[in-house]
Amino acid sequence: MPRRSAAAVAETRAAVTEAAVDRASVDGLEGLTIGGLAGEVEMRKSSLFSLFGSKEELQVATLEAAVRDFRAKVWEPVAGEAPGLPRLLALCDSWLAYHERESLPGGCFLTTATVEFDARPGPLRDAVAETMELWLGALEREAAAAIDAGDIPADTDPADIAFELNAVAAAASYGFQLSRDRAVFARARRSMRRALVRGNNRADGA
Repeated sequence: MPRRSAAAVAETRAAVTEAAVDRASVDGLEGLTIGGLAGEVEMRKSSLFSLFGSKEELQVATLEAAVRDFRAKVWEPVAGEAPGLPRLLALCDSWLAYHERESLPGGCFLTTATVEFDARPGPLRDAVAETMELWLGALEREAAAAIDAGDIPADTDPADIAFELNAVAAAASYGFQLSRDRAVFARARRSMRRALVRGNNRADGA
C-alpha cells in the first residue's frame, strides 16, 4: 500500500484535534485518551498513536488547536477595528458571542485548562500559562491604546482592564454552562462596558 501524503496526514490530524478540542472542553485535557478519542473518530488506536506519539503530544496539539479556533473566531473578525476602545468593544462582543453560540460544548476551553493545570507543574501547565500571558498581554495593549487616546482615564492600569475583561468572560462561560440562562451574556456585556468606561460615558451606547 502507498504511504499517505503529508497533506493527507495533516488533514487527518486536524480532524482528530478538532474532535479532541470538543471533548476536552467538557472532560478537560486529562480526560483525553488515545483509546477514547480513537473510538470517537473511528480510527484504530495504533493509527491515532502514529499521529501524535503520546498522550502529552495529543494534549498539546489539542490546546494549540483550541487557541487557533479562538483566534480565528474571536480575534480575527475584529482585528481590522481601530486600535484601543473601538477594538476592545468589538472584541468583547465577539468574545461573548463565541460563547453564546456554544462554539464548544463545554464552554471556554482556556478557562477549563487554566483551572485544570494551574497547580500542576509540567509542560502542559507551562503551555497554558504562556497562552494566557499572550492573551492578557494583547488585551493590555489594547487597553493602553485606549488610555493613550483618552478613551479611558489616564489613571487606569491597563493590566486591570485585561484582568477584569478576562474574568467576566470566564464567568459568563461557566455561568451559562451551569444555568443555561442566556441573560448571563447580557450581564457580562454590561460588566465589560463598565470596566471600559471608568467614569467615561463614551462606551455606554456601544
